[in-house]
Order: sequence, then C-alpha cells, then structure tokens
Amino acid sequence: MDSYVIKKTAGEIDPAADWDASVWDRAEAALIGNVWHTSTHTPEVWVKLMYSDKGFHCMFLVNDKYVRSVNRGYNQSVCQDSCVEFFFQPFGAGPYFNFEFNCGGAVLAWYIRDCTRVKGKGFADFTMLKDSELDQLKIFHSMPETVEPEISGDIQWRLGFFLPFSVLENYTGALGDLTGTQWRANFYKCGDKTSHPHWLSWRPVSKLNFHLPECFGVIEFE
Repeated sequence: MDSYVIKKTAGEIDPAADWDASVWDRAEAALIGNVWHTSTHTPEVWVKLMYSDKGFHCMFLVNDKYVRSVNRGYNQSVCQDSCVEFFFQPFGAGPYFNFEFNCGGAVLAWYIRDCTRVKGKGFADFTMLKDSELDQLKIFHSMPETVEPEISGDIQWRLGFFLPFSVLENYTGALGDLTGTQWRANFYKCGDKTSHPHWLSWRPVSKLNFHLPECFGVIEFE
C-alpha cells in the first residue's frame, strides 16, 4: 500500500468504538509492517484513519507481547513504552506534526519545523503542543494507564483518538476543505525500553529514525 485513502465520515466516531464497529466499515486497514529492527518479538499492528469536518479519527489495533506503560501525562517519553505513532505533514510539504501515544493513553505531540538533531535539545526548531491543546484530544486506551511490571504474554490492545483540526490550525493556519487534497504521513509502532524493543513503520524508513519526512507516504482525503 503506497498511499492511504482517508474516507470522510458524516459524524464523530467514538474513540472507544470497536475495531470492527460499523462506523469503521469504510475505512482502510493499513498494516504497520515494515520492520526496521526488532528483538525476537515483532508485534502485528494495524491502523484505521478517517476524517470529518472537525478532525481526524484514528484507531490502532496491536497484537503484542512484553507490554509496558510507565510514562504519564503530556509530552513525556512515551516512545520508551509500548507505543503507536502518527506523523503527518499538512499539504505534503514543510513542517510536520508527530503524535505519539503509549498504550496507557499518554500523548506526546510536537510541531517540527527543522528535524535536524541537536544534542540536549532534541531538534533544531520545534514547538511542543500546549497542555490546553492536548486537552482537546479525545483518547481511548484499552490498557490501564500504568502497566508495570511488563505483561510478557500475548495480549491485544487498542488505542483510539480524535484530533481536532482546530488544534492543528493554531500552527498551520486555516486548513480549509481537505477533500481531494494530499498530505504526507507515516504510522509507527515502537517499544524502546520494553524488554523486547522493536521499531515498525507503515512506509519504509531509510534508517532507524522515525523523523524522516522524506520517507513519509501519501495520504489522500477522499
């Protein structure tokens, strides 16, 4: 799947809706199956994405093991936990957003203008989204907020969210009618500090670095 077609929904989708709920019938299921590096554990990860006039609706389904979640709140290092991520570049050029969620529902979200790595700072030019902006997301997580000790056995978990376009517009300006437009994006799964670390992506990356907008795929708004 070289591109992902985002279907439009007439109303809001409950972030807790089941993976097989009828509200998702028109959504494509994309496999996050490109493995950059993994231990002896490679999770199976799928994602569905739709949009409405008000924002993105997204659901991840993860068949996993060695699940851990210790970071809480906003803009913590959730990539160290069992984590799923959605990076996207509005209109396919320029700065991009990274939204990262651990299985317990904690979120990190930045707007990155220059992803050049800078020691001790992170990136050359970026802005962390404010708590008041992240408060506007609706997040569902099937796992508890904290999972410690790690769950080593087979387990399936879901992470769903609604992301208002109004939050993005604080950085991009008015998005307008998205019908027929193309953005660039990638979806990821990682677990940096689980006992069995792994790094998977929807579109392949050229090295172990998810902050590579040149490796993003196309998402098309139908």
